[in-house]
Amino acid sequence: MDRAEVTAWVALGANLGDAAQTLREALTILSDLPGVRMVKASSLYRTAPVESSGPDYINAVAELTTTLTAPDLLIALQGIEQDFGRERPYHNAPRTLDLDLLLYGSASITSPALTLPHPRMWQRAFVLVPLAEIAPVLVSDNAMAAVSGQGIVPYPEQAPRTISPA
Repeated sequence: MDRAEVTAWVALGANLGDAAQTLREALTILSDLPGVRMVKASSLYRTAPVESSGPDYINAVAELTTTLTAPDLLIALQGIEQDFGRERPYHNAPRTLDLDLLLYGSASITSPALTLPHPRMWQRAFVLVPLAEIAPVLVSDNAMAAVSGQGIVPYPEQAPRTISPA
């Protein structure tokens, strides 16, 4: 039996190596996953590390449709991270690639391996700005106001941009 397609949103981030190129390659790999179709991807953005240290991050968000279950999509995302040399020596360590499943249709999941919607997505400009770029209906003015103090710069650098409340 074929599974119905579900729309999912994935946040991408990296701050080690050529982070922008890593994100571009990861987007290509995501679009080539069996059972996954890339709908669109946001622009790239540069942000300072949140609750960690190290070089600035390059971030983006991708909208996918998939016939994979949420747990299977998570496993595929973690496999891509591993292929890019992702290590987890400590919480919020610098990353060669970080892929976070933000939303999976309207699913609400709480398990040891997966929580959806992503529990911290509403606290992070580096998620909300690219998500609002490709799916503005998902990000309320209140959500953007809540992260208004977090700086985010389009990549490659243009004029610095701080989120302002509507």
